[in-house]
Amino acid sequence: MTRELRRISIVMLFMFLSLFAATSWIQVIDADALGQHPNNKRTQLDSYEIQRGAIIVDNVAIASSTPSGDKYQFQRVYADGAMWEPVTGYFNAALQSSTGIEQALNTELAGTGTNAFFAEVERIVSGQPQHGYSVELTLNTAAQRAAYEALQGLEGAVVAIEPKTGRILAMVSTPGFDANLLATHDADAANSVYDQLVDDPVKPLYNRAIAGDLNAPGSTFKILVAAAAFASGDWTGESTLPNPARYQLPQSDDTVSNAWGGTCGDGDTVTIAEALRLSCNIPMAELAVELGDEKIREMAEKFGFNQSFEMPLVSTPSSYPRGLDDAQTALTGFGQGTVTATPLQIAMVAAGLANDGVVMNPRMVDAVIGNDLSVVRSYENTEFATATDEDVADEVTAAMVASVATGAAQGARIDGVDVAGKTGTAENGTDPYTLWFTGFAPADDPAVAVAVVVENGGGKGRSGSGDTIAAPIAKKVIEAVLGR
Repeated sequence: MTRELRRISIVMLFMFLSLFAATSWIQVIDADALGQHPNNKRTQLDSYEIQRGAIIVDNVAIASSTPSGDKYQFQRVYADGAMWEPVTGYFNAALQSSTGIEQALNTELAGTGTNAFFAEVERIVSGQPQHGYSVELTLNTAAQRAAYEALQGLEGAVVAIEPKTGRILAMVSTPGFDANLLATHDADAANSVYDQLVDDPVKPLYNRAIAGDLNAPGSTFKILVAAAAFASGDWTGESTLPNPARYQLPQSDDTVSNAWGGTCGDGDTVTIAEALRLSCNIPMAELAVELGDEKIREMAEKFGFNQSFEMPLVSTPSSYPRGLDDAQTALTGFGQGTVTATPLQIAMVAAGLANDGVVMNPRMVDAVIGNDLSVVRSYENTEFATATDEDVADEVTAAMVASVATGAAQGARIDGVDVAGKTGTAENGTDPYTLWFTGFAPADDPAVAVAVVVENGGGKGRSGSGDTIAAPIAKKVIEAVLGR
């Protein structure tokens, strides 16, 4: 072979290898991304021929596809569309829009990803219609319904978590909307409903459970501050703090008080455990200053603050900022100031304490199920962080149990069950309070951790409280999980 032929052969071989690599990359590595690209009309047309997989909770389809009789061939239908919407979201073939699980697991539900390649081959060979994969969720129907019904007429959200696994048992946000209204193939009707939802001042499109306008967590944050104090080794539940009726913030002319305007009990000092039981602001503000913002932030981040979670729905990060001065740090001691949180995050704090200090990554999906009912993909429990040791978790838990039994959180009491809980009533300037509760039960062997937020004072202006409005909602969710 002459030198010229050898050179041409090498160039041709290089070109062939480059072409092979490029096509392999497109067909394998980039297949899902290209398949789901909004400008890929071929995938859109192909997807109409595929009956979208179901979304399943407790072996019942809460989202399914039925023949539509139009060019899109299948209509997405939601059972209890308003109750499940914060979870399922909606899918609209006419507008090529989706949210929630419908969006996050679109490839699996649509049967258009690389995992569905062999199913497509089988469809071609057999001549049978192809179905998308179904998705089995972690949620508990009884807990979801209890939360949804308890929140009717309120602006708020509930998240319930299984502490040992991180499996989400309930996720509700109200007010919401019926997903069927945005799934209709009548594009004009869907757009009209969407515009009305956008213009609605109570923001029904927000999923308040994991996003939206985040709220100050109020006194629910006290359990995290206490955990940071106990973990430092310098404090225990019996450690005492000064007990004035007013507390002047460091380097500030502003003062704070306890919710009732008096001292935290009768003594000149008060223990941390008692301050948690009665939900006193002043001792926790003093404790926060003693600890410093860095220790509190470090503990908060061990529970998940300042981080987004993909469940596969994506949460907005809760925030504990850096570089707070002493006055700002004092306010965070009772969940005010610049600290903000989602119900998901506050539920993770309770779940981590319930799980002996170990925080699990939250997840909403158990499995992707094939057309032959085989498990195409299963989802495992994973640990986010060990936030604190078991002794610290036990000490915070004891104070939370006392709060429900005889303290500020008695609205969550359940006969025959030890409930660990903490209320919160966050101030918003001159606006109505934001009302919170978080806790878990049974305290000695937790099956569920829950967080409840009710915005706009629960319709009570500045007279409502976390104990009277949020705690009873949590109680109903806990009872549903426990089958009581």
